[in-house]
Amino acid sequence: MNEELPVSGLANAAEEVKLAVDLIFLLESNNIDTDVALAALEIVKQDLQAKR
Repeated sequence: MNEELPVSGLANAAEEVKLAVDLIFLLESNNIDTDVALAALEIVKQDLQAKR
């Protein structure tokens, strides 16, 4: 019996959605405090914008 598995909605998602899901998983699985995560993400955002 060779049944095909349905394609996950995430498999068809935009790259930024996939990355966001990965980042959320990383933060949650490491029990990162929400305020710390938001502060770190702001630093990352500023760094990436400076590199544009």
